[in-house]
Amino acid sequence: MASLADSFLADLDELSDNEVQLDDENIDAVAVEEDDEGDMPDIETLNYDELDSVSKLQKTQRYNDIMQKVDDALEKGTDISMDIENEIIIIHKFICDKYRLKFPELESPVHHLIDYARVVKKIGNEMDLTLVDLEGLLPSAIIMVVSVTASTTSGQPLSEGNLQKTIDACDRALSLDLAKKKVLDFIESRMGYIAPNLSVIVGSAVAAKLMGTAGGLLALAKMPACNVQLLGAKKKTLVGFSTATSQFCVGYFEQTGIFQSKPLCLELMLADYWLQNQP
Repeated sequence: MASLADSFLADLDELSDNEVQLDDENIDAVAVEEDDEGDMPDIETLNYDELDSVSKLQKTQRYNDIMQKVDDALEKGTDISMDIENEIIIIHKFICDKYRLKFPELESPVHHLIDYARVVKKIGNEMDLTLVDLEGLLPSAIIMVVSVTASTTSGQPLSEGNLQKTIDACDRALSLDLAKKKVLDFIESRMGYIAPNLSVIVGSAVAAKLMGTAGGLLALAKMPACNVQLLGAKKKTLVGFSTATSQFCVGYFEQTGIFQSKPLCLELMLADYWLQNQP
């Protein structure tokens, strides 16, 4: 994984290098360039009898090299996104194993991996959660459940060594999550080129998340529709409420304009269908 990540970051560095110098051959190959005063040259002097005499950029080595790096970076980006996701799952298991001695009940109300890491890092070894501000990390209802549960927990404070290992694991998970967001942002910027039809339907941001989570465009195309619907779905905790009031799992599709603009009657029909077909 390390070599793939290093290669991907190296490609990004080359693509974002603003100090690339054109050699004489590439300068001659560009048909339109600025003159000494910074103005555009007189394009009327160009020979318009032949297309190749006025359009030469695509035949330059510089253009082909950069576009090849873009394609390679996109391919590596989808691969590294899946690797990051798997690594976060492994780290989450590590955090749970360590922190279960301190707060074993925390896993029940806090399901999301990154949310769990943030909460664990925030709480640390504090036994009185009234002294810990979890606002902004969790919904108010979940914060109340966590606070009440912590007051009756059977857990004990961690040793300094185990606490430090747990905090380090949380930092690593959060760092990987930020790296994944950067990869998805890069993929999103090129989604119109990679999957133009998908981008038009769901938007470039959602398309990038779907492709990154699925492991690439080919993997997404081969995935059953029922699984595509669940990509990015979070398990919701309904404290003291019936599951009939829960929102059905839609994953990243919830962020699309089509979904958000749907009629309420259609949403209720879909929710009813989902509840009746839960495993």
